[in-house]
Amino acid sequence: MALGPGKYDDLATMARNATSAEGVIVIVLGGVAGSGFSVQATFEVTAKLPDLLRTMADNIERDLTD
Repeated sequence: MALGPGKYDDLATMARNATSAEGVIVIVLGGVAGSGFSVQATFEVTAKLPDLLRTMADNIERDLTD
């Protein structure tokens, strides 16, 4: 979930604490609890995620076609 705990919130907490990050996104495909994601970030950082994820998607598509 972008707001509130997601399926993999415990893993997101571990990643955020281990990296002392302002925010983390954990995306899991086919994990033990199925596919899902968790976001832990301030509202300001979370608000930037749509643009960041669009850029990531564009880069992934470009890499797959090169």
